[in-house]
Amino acid sequence: MKLAEALAERADATRRVEQLRARIVSSARHQEGETPAEDAAQLLAEVSEVLGSLEDLIRRINRTNAATDLGDEHGTLTDALARRDVLRLRHSVVTSAADAAAVTGERGYGRQLRSELMMLAALPVAELRGQADVLARDIREIDVRIQRTNWEVDLLD
Repeated sequence: MKLAEALAERADATRRVEQLRARIVSSARHQEGETPAEDAAQLLAEVSEVLGSLEDLIRRINRTNAATDLGDEHGTLTDALARRDVLRLRHSVVTSAADAAAVTGERGYGRQLRSELMMLAALPVAELRGQADVLARDIREIDVRIQRTNWEVDLLD
């Protein structure tokens, strides 16, 4: 099985656990004299099986990610995933900073009267937008590399 297939399987198992959790919660209590729609105990047993499989799958994915060398400046697949996560966070912060510093009338920062104080940007908006564009490109590049590797690498046992 390829790593990408295992990742899809992990996502399916996670969704399945969430669905089972919702069904367990809705069937955990019922009125006296009535029968619940589903057997909550049986659903708990089913979710336990799914969680056991999910744990094994996550271990194998993590082991594969740590052992897969990308052969470039990104190091292992785990290193590349960490880099991508930090790039996404950095992009979010830079974009938020640029948005907050941008002076726009619709956000209430403009003046209505000449006697009112004018709000000024404390950060260089254009420069921040440029940084955000570079970060977005870097995220796309590393994401493509990760996705390609996911389809090339076999899942470890």
